[in-house]
Amino acid sequence: MRGQAVMLGVLVLAVLGSAIGVVEARHQSRKLFVELQALERARDELEIEWGRLQLEQAAWATHGRIERIARERLHMHLPRPDETTVIGP
Repeated sequence: MRGQAVMLGVLVLAVLGSAIGVVEARHQSRKLFVELQALERARDELEIEWGRLQLEQAAWATHGRIERIARERLHMHLPRPDETTVIGP
């Protein structure tokens, strides 16, 4: 009789320990899922920013803009025919 009571006590403790373990695992799982969602949101925001930066870079590197800067800042111009020399056969 006493052995059964001890065995019952051990089983009750095992069940309680298992239940606490399940609760802890679920809590960790939810916590990690929330963190994952936050990281995915941050990733999406960074991808949007990356797209904006690529568009901005494309706008800054247009031929018309580069030509305008060359004319204004470097005082460059297209050569006149008398300023050109053709080299070749």
